[in-house]
Amino acid sequence: MTALLLKRVRLEESFEYTNEQIVATNTGIYDVLITNDVITEIAPQIEVADDIEVFDAQCQLLLPAFREMHIHLDKTYFGGEWQAPSIATNGIQTRIDEEKILLPKQLPTAAFRAEKIVQMLIAQGHTHIRSHCNVDQQIGTKHVELVKEVLEKYRGQITYDIVAFPQHGLLKSEVLPLMKEAMQLGATLVGGVDPATVDRDIERSLQQMMDIAVEYNAGVDIHLHDGDTLGAFEIKKLAALTKEAGKQGHVTVSHAFALAGLEQSPLNELIAQMAEVQMDVTSTVPIGLKSNTIPIPYLWENGIRVSVGHDSLVDHWSPFGTGNTITKLNILAERFRYIDEYSINRTWKYASGGITPLNDAGERVWPKVGDAANMLLLDGVSTAHVVARRCPITTVISNGNIIHQSSIELKGVYR
Repeated sequence: MTALLLKRVRLEESFEYTNEQIVATNTGIYDVLITNDVITEIAPQIEVADDIEVFDAQCQLLLPAFREMHIHLDKTYFGGEWQAPSIATNGIQTRIDEEKILLPKQLPTAAFRAEKIVQMLIAQGHTHIRSHCNVDQQIGTKHVELVKEVLEKYRGQITYDIVAFPQHGLLKSEVLPLMKEAMQLGATLVGGVDPATVDRDIERSLQQMMDIAVEYNAGVDIHLHDGDTLGAFEIKKLAALTKEAGKQGHVTVSHAFALAGLEQSPLNELIAQMAEVQMDVTSTVPIGLKSNTIPIPYLWENGIRVSVGHDSLVDHWSPFGTGNTITKLNILAERFRYIDEYSINRTWKYASGGITPLNDAGERVWPKVGDAANMLLLDGVSTAHVVARRCPITTVISNGNIIHQSSIELKGVYR
């Protein structure tokens, strides 16, 4: 048996109202006992035997850990030299042409850089990572192999998914045999990309992707950048295939820019089709073009689970990306003009797999006895405070084990 006692942690208890408006979050100080990876007791004071590890949280806020749901560990400049991307004069094709030359050159350093990102993501509070890994004619399945090797080194600290990702087109680059090889090597999800723009054959591209998922009993995570009615048509086709294949609840659309450009009626129709097959969405909360901002809160309210991801971290696609999910939620809050305690509080669910300390009614639903002990300690007084002020993470706990501690001195300077 392994056990860890967290002393003096701050837990959210309820919302505080003034004139029927939520103005603050009430908290209390508790001890939390973790035994064999799960929470076994929560009380104002817990006494334990001398041989059990005790950690004094110093009244820091306890919040659910993050899940990084869209990252490319396999192709990055992170941990290496600085290089800004070129201007994409031919859209996504510019990047595909670059990759055919760049990725083979990066292979000797790819594992080292992937590991640097994993270490950084852990320090930023992530206990689950979903990585897309290129499968193409230039590198074959080498990216899947090396990323799996890196992630396995951290199996005691994180869980993970690997998406076999035909970045250069499933049909266009003729990688069907390589995709199957990637699944046999340990990829857990089947990827795809813009069947209209890249593969130029929507139905055949989506069908082949789904056929692989059925053959290997896997889920799907497809990049869909196509906008407006074209992208909507692709999503509808994918929803129909999802139902036909019995993959309800196992299909993710990453980016899904089409959801940003539709009129209300066709948007509602599309959302209903997606919700029927329990399709979920991952977004980077882009801050560039307004047309690329999908209606994240509206999707959630209408039955579509949305998660945030960082996608690129300083690579040949983008010079940006920090891996800091608190900053990502801060951007999301600003993007949707969330300035009040309640609205900012609700953003945490987009980064934690839907887990929040308080439900919409303000009742404490996390942590509770029996919950997995994946959590963060932060120098903040409430979820809203953490997101708005970008308060620092000081301790990361995964499966009841402390896997990262920062050297931040607690002074409340972020308040």
